[in-house]
Amino acid sequence: MARLLEKYRTEIVPALRKALETENVHALPKLDKIVVSMGVGKALENKNSLDAAAKDLAIITGQKPMVTRARKSVAGFKLRKGQQIGLKVTLRGSRMYEFLDRLVTIVIPRIRDFRGLSPKAFDQAGNYNLGISEQVVFPEINIDKMEFVQGMNITIGVKARKPMDSFQLLKHLGVPFRQQQ
Repeated sequence: MARLLEKYRTEIVPALRKALETENVHALPKLDKIVVSMGVGKALENKNSLDAAAKDLAIITGQKPMVTRARKSVAGFKLRKGQQIGLKVTLRGSRMYEFLDRLVTIVIPRIRDFRGLSPKAFDQAGNYNLGISEQVVFPEINIDKMEFVQGMNITIGVKARKPMDSFQLLKHLGVPFRQQQ
């Protein structure tokens, strides 16, 4: 079992019950999924860049990424409908908890000039979105074999009643939020 999942069940659930003042365990917020996506704009000129990004994303997440295609044509970007333009991976279950554990304990502290994640990046449903500018911060990536620097978006999907409940869950899971002024 993932270390963070075990911590969630033994320590975080009782703490959330006190913080949110609810007795029903099923009413507490919980992680639903984590979606890691990369928009590979270089794939329009160089088809190998999409393969290299897919290889890196597979190493980072431990799962084969799905290729995403353009929904409509945009002449300014020389983009046609149906062209391969990005990659995404949806993590659930123990892989999701292992990825979040690595993200919080290893990856985020390796980001240069890191001062904490914004507590304002929640959407109406309580999901949290963050962006990482380069995949080098992941320890699985070998810098010598890397072909190009690529950023990624990470969406942490939370099932909660309010965005504030999602914030409490992620705070208890160890996500380093910036102090609000």
